[in-house]
Amino acid sequence: MYKIYINGTPLFLTSTKDFPSIQLKGNNSIKMRYIGKKKFMHNYIDLLEKNTSFDAIILHSSNLDEMWDHFQSIYKIIEASGGVVVNDKKDVLMIYRLGFWDLPKGKIELGESKKEAAIREVQEETGIDKVYLQEFIHTTYHTYSNKKGKRILKVSYWYTMETTESELIPQEEEGIEKAVFTNLESFFSEPKEIYGNILDVLEKYCELSS
Repeated sequence: MYKIYINGTPLFLTSTKDFPSIQLKGNNSIKMRYIGKKKFMHNYIDLLEKNTSFDAIILHSSNLDEMWDHFQSIYKIIEASGGVVVNDKKDVLMIYRLGFWDLPKGKIELGESKKEAAIREVQEETGIDKVYLQEFIHTTYHTYSNKKGKRILKVSYWYTMETTESELIPQEEEGIEKAVFTNLESFFSEPKEIYGNILDVLEKYCELSS
């Protein structure tokens, strides 16, 4: 199954046999069988790009690989890596950028591995030097349009990391206003502006660390 955030709303692409197992929040969702024609994939993407009233759209098919290929062909794919960084108190490093709370991540450069990129991006965006990569958490997908109007699919790989450092320097040139270590329970005690894919990563992290 693939879960892709388009304009803040999740699009699920799943096999028909796994379709009944998907649990959704809210009642305003579209559930459709994908009939294998790429123009219909375009229609659903257009719908999500222009409308934020849906809780989710689920497309299912007996040929998930074909459906995923059709979806990817509409986009330029950019790969990124990032991390859930914890200190010795098990507080998580969060950054604040463009009005949203986020986790440090960035584009994988030519010749870099996913793990190398994850460490570098955390170091650059938060100012910490000693960061130790642990286990893989999750892969997330979200879309956006670049300045030329080209559709982009961002594929992000997430890892747990540890650090003993406490001094944080947010990378202002990347629009990062804050970088803080926080207890997740306290952090979510009040509503926060945070992306759905970041919530998914934190949920997976909590599952792994419990």
